[in-house]
Amino acid sequence: MSGARTDIEAVEAANTALYDAVEHADLGALNDLWLPDEISVVHPGWPLLTGREEVLRSYALIMANTDVEVSVHGDTALVSCTENILSGGPAEDDGSAGPLVGGLVVATNLFRRVEDGSWKVWSHHGSPVLVEREDEDGGEGEIDEGDVQL
Repeated sequence: MSGARTDIEAVEAANTALYDAVEHADLGALNDLWLPDEISVVHPGWPLLTGREEVLRSYALIMANTDVEVSVHGDTALVSCTENILSGGPAEDDGSAGPLVGGLVVATNLFRRVEDGSWKVWSHHGSPVLVEREDEDGGEGEIDEGDVQL
C-alpha cells in the first residue's frame, strides 16, 4: 500500500473517531483526539472558540457526519463532510424541554500528524446549509435569514 493511501486511511479513521466520540458523548475519547493546544472550532451561529477548554466544552451537541472527503498533504490533512446536528429547540410554554431541532452543516476538519504518527484535530469549522422554501405557487422562494437550518 502506498504512503499517500495509508495517510488518507489514517486520517479517515481519525475523523471517524472524532464523530464517534461526539455521537457517544465520550469526552475522554474526544479529549484525546485534539492537539494539546492551538485548537479552534466554529459551530454554526457561534463565535470562534479557541483553546482546549472552550472547544471541548462546546461539544455538548450530538453530531453525525456523511459525505467524507480527505486530502493529505505531508503532515497536514483536510477533511470535508456534512454533519447532521441536533440541538434543543425552544422550551415549551410549561417550561419543559422543547423538541430536538436538526439541520445540515458543511464541516471542515483540519488534522496534523504528531510525533507518534497519529492524527490529531487542529481545527473544526461548521457552516449551516441554507435551504430555499417553496413560494405559494410551488416555485422556489428566496433564501433569507429565517431559512437557515441548524
